[in-house]
Amino acid sequence: MNKGIYIATMEEDSGKSLISLGLMQTLLGKTDKVGYFRPIIDDFPEGQKDNHIETILSHFDIEIPYEKAYGVTRKELVDKRNEGKAGEIIDVIIQKYKDLEEQFNFVLVEGTDFSVKGNVFEFDTNVTVAKNLGLPTIIISSGKGKSQQELVDALNFAYSSFNNRDVKVIGVVANKIQEENIEKVKVDLDKFFPKEVEVSIVPMINTLLHPTIKEIVEELDGRVLFGETHLNNQTGSFGVGAMQLRNYITKLKENSLVITPGDRADIILGALQAHISANYPPISGIILTGGLIPEDSILKLIEGLSQIVPIVSVKGGTFNVTNQIGSIKSQIYKDSKQKIMTSLAVSDKYLNLDSLTEKLFNFQPKALTPKMFQYSLYKRAQQSRKRIVLPEGTDERILIATMRLIALDIVDITLLGNIDKIKNKIADLGLNIDLSKVSVIDPVHSDKYEDYSETFYELRKHKNVNMDMARDMMADVSYFGTMMIHKGDADGMVSGAAHTTQHTIRPALQFIKTKPGVSVVSSVFFMCLEDRVSVFGDCAINPNPNAAELAEIAISSAESSKAFGIEPKIAMLSYSSGTSGKGEDVDRVREATEIVRSKRPDLKIEGPIQYDAAVDATVGKSKLPDSEVAGQASVLIFPDLNTGNNTYKAVQRETGALAIGPMLQGLNKPVNDLSRGCTVDDVFNTVIITAIQAQGI
Repeated sequence: MNKGIYIATMEEDSGKSLISLGLMQTLLGKTDKVGYFRPIIDDFPEGQKDNHIETILSHFDIEIPYEKAYGVTRKELVDKRNEGKAGEIIDVIIQKYKDLEEQFNFVLVEGTDFSVKGNVFEFDTNVTVAKNLGLPTIIISSGKGKSQQELVDALNFAYSSFNNRDVKVIGVVANKIQEENIEKVKVDLDKFFPKEVEVSIVPMINTLLHPTIKEIVEELDGRVLFGETHLNNQTGSFGVGAMQLRNYITKLKENSLVITPGDRADIILGALQAHISANYPPISGIILTGGLIPEDSILKLIEGLSQIVPIVSVKGGTFNVTNQIGSIKSQIYKDSKQKIMTSLAVSDKYLNLDSLTEKLFNFQPKALTPKMFQYSLYKRAQQSRKRIVLPEGTDERILIATMRLIALDIVDITLLGNIDKIKNKIADLGLNIDLSKVSVIDPVHSDKYEDYSETFYELRKHKNVNMDMARDMMADVSYFGTMMIHKGDADGMVSGAAHTTQHTIRPALQFIKTKPGVSVVSSVFFMCLEDRVSVFGDCAINPNPNAAELAEIAISSAESSKAFGIEPKIAMLSYSSGTSGKGEDVDRVREATEIVRSKRPDLKIEGPIQYDAAVDATVGKSKLPDSEVAGQASVLIFPDLNTGNNTYKAVQRETGALAIGPMLQGLNKPVNDLSRGCTVDDVFNTVIITAIQAQGI
């Protein structure tokens, strides 16, 4: 079930606070625990806070500490981008969002404010965040200052941008539209957007555009003379009191803001009298210009009145002050009760909130993004702490990965090797590894050495293994590490940084053995591409599988895919698609596909199929238009090791994709093999997936 919604805009002053308030109220009417999150906020001086966060948390009484209600500041984002580490920002945002998702039934996520003009990265950042959080999106654009065509084009562009990145847009809102243009805008938008996208038109609400007295005081650095308790009064129209009083009071309207020089006692007293008169509308406040203060006798008279509106003295001249007030872009603050209630009423009237929330609750993300996939790995590993043995304890990459794993504190690590050599290597590398948090075992000097040797002898004596041979085997770190798993002293093993695949897997085949019903040990890589995670198998173990073995690899890979949160759609790859190709190789793939269909009719599978038809929607539709898999395959099964190994490495190097694995499939307990060209990240990620496998997933 979907647990979030992303509200995005494409410009400043779009009025998205109105949408957030209305949607939050509707969500709270449908589920009792709704959280609020802003991935990126502006930078504020010390002591100041983001008013969007304060308004939502305060008005709806949501118990979230301020620091947990946002991801990063704009400065943090820019700094990381300049360092080439923008991905770290996404990691932080995902972590904080997921923390809230665990606490609440639903989370409303509000995008950035576009407060920095000319920031070409901001729109793309919102798309990236929505994509990585896997959230459906509502897009808002303001009609203020735009022609009708410009507004429609802007929303079309935004929708296409999100949609092309596989972000589901469930609604678009054209905000601040003149009343007389509402129907025309609705007709134009309905022509473009599909029916499943909710189109809403919100008219210009003047009371939401006008600032409160408090905003004017802050903008003009005003001095409050009277009415400090009423600073949240909402202003309406404003005008300068420069004419005679008898003419000026006829110009007053509901919540008018009176702007007049501070020495115009007649205008000041007349406006206050009109405020309490049943024959004139109430005013919101009085701004006294020129830095002039009324005489003491006038101040005393005002002080004795039964009703006083805010009276504020400012230093600027009347003309400049009036222009400044007219240019204030009013916001909704936690104390702006009148604006909040207006926003709720407007959103209830003009937004199809029930339809939008129904779409939210029924939404299912299309694909798991690489960042979300990696985050899910860490969270799964944390669920049940496992013990992972690393036989190559003196390898630099193993030690650096160990340091990172200790810092995360999600697995228990055992390093195998000579203790002094390991300590010296750590010192040479200058690593900060606390060995009190790591188990270091020298196999020959271990108190388990004899017991392990005897166990190996009992297991292999039918193969003419004697005790001397058993002891020799247990002196080997790969055999010792595998025996730790067999005896229950470790939950999984990762090796291969300095050993061959055969050296790593042979002990596992000898006494860990394969799962019941499994005859083929195979492997998969989780390929973290730019916008999705694909499962590649088998790219590491089986050179030339026959049709039955290929079918078993496909079924095992589908199960691995499902276990790690990726819906399996299996593509059995070949050099032709459908029925067009002939030859022994393509016939073997075709036969393997039919075996899978007969054994597992529940699985979605297509084969033979070419790589481009498997992953590209346009090509897939043209070659296999009726396929459930073509163009959207998530599990790609290669016909042989030569093809698979070269393809995964080509994709990895040419696209910059992160390849996590190989992860071995089919063993009773997890043993995973690294490439001798592996990186620290490879070691780190393989340990994480091994820990997850050990949980019995």
